[in-house]
Amino acid sequence: MKQHRRQAAVSGLGAGKRSGIAGRRLRRAARGIFCAALAAASFLDAGRLRAEPEGVPQDLPDEVQEQVNAVFEKTQGAIVRVEAEDDQGLLAGTGFFIEPDGLLYTLYSVGGQSHDIVVCHGDLKYPATRVGADPRSGVALLKVDARTPFLRLGNSRALVAATPVMSVGYPLEFPLIPSFGLVAGFDRKYLDRFFATTHIRAKVPVQRGQGGAPLMNLKGEVVGILVSSLAGGTALFALPIEAAEKVRRDIVRFGGVHPGWMGIDVGPGAGAVAGSTAEVRDVFPNAPGAAAGIKHGDVLLKVGNTNITSPEDIIEASFFLTADDEVQVKVMRGTEAMEFNVLPQLPSGFRSAPVLGSTDDLGGFPQAFRPLK
Repeated sequence: MKQHRRQAAVSGLGAGKRSGIAGRRLRRAARGIFCAALAAASFLDAGRLRAEPEGVPQDLPDEVQEQVNAVFEKTQGAIVRVEAEDDQGLLAGTGFFIEPDGLLYTLYSVGGQSHDIVVCHGDLKYPATRVGADPRSGVALLKVDARTPFLRLGNSRALVAATPVMSVGYPLEFPLIPSFGLVAGFDRKYLDRFFATTHIRAKVPVQRGQGGAPLMNLKGEVVGILVSSLAGGTALFALPIEAAEKVRRDIVRFGGVHPGWMGIDVGPGAGAVAGSTAEVRDVFPNAPGAAAGIKHGDVLLKVGNTNITSPEDIIEASFFLTADDEVQVKVMRGTEAMEFNVLPQLPSGFRSAPVLGSTDDLGGFPQAFRPLK
């Protein structure tokens, strides 16, 4: 008897199944049949999808409707269904190509620790290899041996509340569909649980299987990757594309994520100094911060490209630190503004694992996120 597998992590956006009697060979055959059927359904239903795309309100202004349809037409060739297996059964999600050599992003819970990964692209299917993955951010990098269309990457920092965005993905056992909505906000935590970095919250409807899909602006540029659903599938969290690209750079350079550690403890100060309340409470002996000259009582103003106004901003800044890459730190010491060049190092005992209640906590997404039914 088959049953829908509940993944601890999958906020519902990736999906899985378990079969108690089917062998691996049978599952692979079924997967091949499913990919072919899905591709056929995509072509057969293309007219219906263009005319009445699910997840896109039918009362949009004509200009916006035309933009959504144009992005859907332009980008759908670079968006794929990703299937894999783990020790509990089949997994399914969405992915998208970012290079013409077959490199693609998908969800960590689909491609991060699985095996026998297959990418369904139109009426073709390709075995995929895992290039790297990061459970903190919730993304995985895969590669297929093919020349592929790919999506352009945009700038998530240009987004503001009410910016129109859309996504294109594969709901579980259904063809490719677009979804449209608005940016609702930018969050570092949800229900008192911190992400590894700021996430985009968008009022965009999503379904199971769409995890790993691109969140795009109306130019068709990728600004984020869908990692979690909210409010019964009526909204989502997306990892900003800049965070995913930081993970990709680390994987290319070092073979895995390579976070940096400065060795300072930051807490709220008694009051704001130059617009910041992030006060250095402690500096670890012989740590990079101490070696650079940062002292207890300094108020942080900027770390790298991240402006600091509160202690929570340090979470954002820390995500983008890379061990052995020098970063400039600006502080106020009393009434004097000072700058230090800090050379972060790998955290002691570092291993690629979730931190700070990130988007892949306990093997999955925070339990506050409800799986899509």
